[in-house]
Amino acid sequence: MSADQPEWVLQSRRELGRRVQTARMHADLTQEELEERTGIGRRTIQRIESGANDAKISHLLLIARAVGVSIHDLLP
Repeated sequence: MSADQPEWVLQSRRELGRRVQTARMHADLTQEELEERTGIGRRTIQRIESGANDAKISHLLLIARAVGVSIHDLLP
């Protein structure tokens, strides 16, 4: 994680990751299955879920569609 970002940004990124992981699990998908459905690499999915990555809007749109939620449900 970047040390030059404010703590609230880092906390929001972690919360977004928790929401992505929860939505994926509620859809009964593994990270590998989400990778297959979205074309997003499993390592990128791991980094989004852990809050280590800034998630691209395009990734969030793909993930939201794959797990059957609105992108708004993923955003903190």
